[in-house]
Amino acid sequence: QVQLVESGGGLVQAGDSLRLSCIGSGPTFRNYAMGWFRQAPGKEREFVAAISWSGGSTIFSDSVKDRFTISRDNAENTVYLQMNSLKPEDTAVYYCAARFTRTTPTRQREYNYWGQGTQVTVSS
Repeated sequence: QVQLVESGGGLVQAGDSLRLSCIGSGPTFRNYAMGWFRQAPGKEREFVAAISWSGGSTIFSDSVKDRFTISRDNAENTVYLQMNSLKPEDTAVYYCAARFTRTTPTRQREYNYWGQGTQVTVSS
């Protein structure tokens, strides 16, 4: 079982950057694909980015590609979401998720473990 804790959220202005972190527990973290999802007020949770267990494969939603990057440090059991050129529409609670797999899942139902989320608010 993996426990996930996100951090790094906050209130920023449009155009600013933030880096979210997600720390996972357990010695097998390196075997898990990791994803970031977000949920804006009144909207369903949506996929943002995912990274394979090795970091060799990354996938982004169309709304964030070219602005966000995802990376991981398996030695530190941590996955990062670097968010640049933030827009007010990026305002949401951001969740990290994990799945024991060699693939790079993008659908919520493919992930077994979830963090509690971290709030990102982008003012215009």
